[in-house]
Amino acid sequence: MVDTHKLTDWYAQLKHRAISSRKNRIIAATSLFLTLCAFGAAGVAPIAPDAADLPVRSVSEELSLPTLAQQIEQLSPAQQTFISEEKIRPGDTLATLLHRLGVNDDAAANYIKSDSQARALMQLRPGRRIQAKVDAAGTLQSISTTIADGRDNPIKNLTITREGDQFRTAEQAAPIEKRVEMRTAEIRSSLFGATDNAQIPDSVALQLVEMFSTNIDFASDLRRGDRFSVVYETLWQGGEYVRAGRVLAAEFNNAGATYQSVWFDEPGTRQGGGYFGFDGKSLKKAFLKSPLEFSRVSSGFSMRVHPLSGKWKAHKGVDFAAPSGTPIRAAGDGVIDFAGVQGGYGNVVVIKHWSNYTTAYAHMSRFAAGMRKGSKVSQGEVIGYVGSTGWSTGPHLHYEFRVSNQPRDPMSVEIPNAQPLAGAELQRFRSVSGDMSHRLALLAPQDKGIKLASR
Repeated sequence: MVDTHKLTDWYAQLKHRAISSRKNRIIAATSLFLTLCAFGAAGVAPIAPDAADLPVRSVSEELSLPTLAQQIEQLSPAQQTFISEEKIRPGDTLATLLHRLGVNDDAAANYIKSDSQARALMQLRPGRRIQAKVDAAGTLQSISTTIADGRDNPIKNLTITREGDQFRTAEQAAPIEKRVEMRTAEIRSSLFGATDNAQIPDSVALQLVEMFSTNIDFASDLRRGDRFSVVYETLWQGGEYVRAGRVLAAEFNNAGATYQSVWFDEPGTRQGGGYFGFDGKSLKKAFLKSPLEFSRVSSGFSMRVHPLSGKWKAHKGVDFAAPSGTPIRAAGDGVIDFAGVQGGYGNVVVIKHWSNYTTAYAHMSRFAAGMRKGSKVSQGEVIGYVGSTGWSTGPHLHYEFRVSNQPRDPMSVEIPNAQPLAGAELQRFRSVSGDMSHRLALLAPQDKGIKLASR
């Protein structure tokens, strides 16, 4: 008898095997199909042609070659330029300087000597730098330097350039850096000996003389052991020293007395500034001794026989003999009170000064431009020119000095200092002088027992 349970189990196993076998066959068939597709794709891909079988295209073009002359010109050493720089040495001449710069050019040397502008290059101050550009034969292409003449003149760059067979000179303002130097020195033999030892420029020493000459006779008053301190500007270009500028403040101890001075700009005046004591009082005298720079007194302030009337008469001024056309300077700062013709004075200018001072200038040949009532003038400004107008026997200046409208002898009257600072200007001055006072104190010896000179 057949066991139905075993038969059922056998049938289930057989069915499972059939199903598994079928799946395997399907998977295998699919893999084979995909493989054939891949190989088929590879088999039909196009093959690139051999480079050797490709056609060759030939292109030819004629190139123009430079001529032999053109090639020689390209190789010519004259196309090369060389730049050199030298410092002027003591004893240098234009010829020795150009030789060191590699310049072998007579035309350039002659131009520098003959041209009025280029001739400034021949001011051979030791230490000044000069730069030159030349070709291989030494022909000058350009030369340049910095020109700095005098403490009040502008500093300029001077350049001389070759343009074919000609030369051109150009000047332009130089970019300048200002620095402040502080020095102190002791008199051993002379002022200039002391400034040399302290490396203070001569231009600064001359300013010191100018500042303190009303109090110190530098020819006879200096004593061994006198000391001075000075604060001054120096001007630099491109890190190179150019020259010294203005003295900003100074202190001079002479024979136990100390004199001080500080520079202060005055916007209201044409001079632009002046020197003052640290108390704000101007060191400049209010009036010039003479309105003419070079002259002689031909008639003083006294009783005299009048050259025209022949009568004894008081001469209320001083006559200065001078050639016709000699410039006449304002004796002090002030305002024009009268400018015109006035009887025996002829062409006359009357200036009203601060307080109760007035000055008069007579017998002028003509007035300077702008001289009219109400015009402001500064000390030393030209107001007219010597002549012989009015009651005059020859060209001269009749000059009167009046106090409260009363004539005084200008040659003997005690000349006051210029008007002191006041108000807002005094406040601004104190700020400037405070800084300079601190600088001078830093330079002072520690054991200084010196009294300040009274003014």
